[in-house]
Amino acid sequence: MYGLKTENSFDASHFLTDYHGKCENLHGHRWRVVAYLEVEHLQTEGTCKDMVVDFGEFKAELRALTERLDHHFIVEEGSLAPDTLTCLEREGFALFIVPFRTTAENLAKWFFDALAERGLPVAQVEVYETPNNCAYYREQR
Repeated sequence: MYGLKTENSFDASHFLTDYHGKCENLHGHRWRVVAYLEVEHLQTEGTCKDMVVDFGEFKAELRALTERLDHHFIVEEGSLAPDTLTCLEREGFALFIVPFRTTAENLAKWFFDALAERGLPVAQVEVYETPNNCAYYREQR
C-alpha cells in the first residue's frame, strides 16, 4: 500500500449536550486534523504519474475544510433554543451547525466523509482536541 499524510489545524469552540463534566460548558480547542490517504497502486499517467495524488491538492482540500470551521462555534443541531441561535447570530458569532454531537469522534468522521466526497482515497482521519488526545475514524475493510 502507498499512502500520504497531511495535517492542518483550526480554532473553534463547542460544548457537549447531555454530558456531565467540564465539557458540557462552552469551551474551545486548537483542533488538529491529520488525514491519511491510501492506495494499492500509484497513478500511471499524467502529471500525477507515480503518485497517490498531488500533495498540493490533498493539502488544499484539507485546508478548505478546516477553514470552514476556523474561529466558529460548532453547534449540534437542536442543542440550543432557536432564540439563542438568533441572538448569537445577531451579535455576529460565526456558527457552524452540525447534525451530530460535537465530539472529536464525530468530527473525525465528518472530515473523513468530506474528503471522500472530494474523490480522495482517504484511509483514516485523526482529530486532536489536545496535543495528547485524539479520536480517529476509518472504515472497516
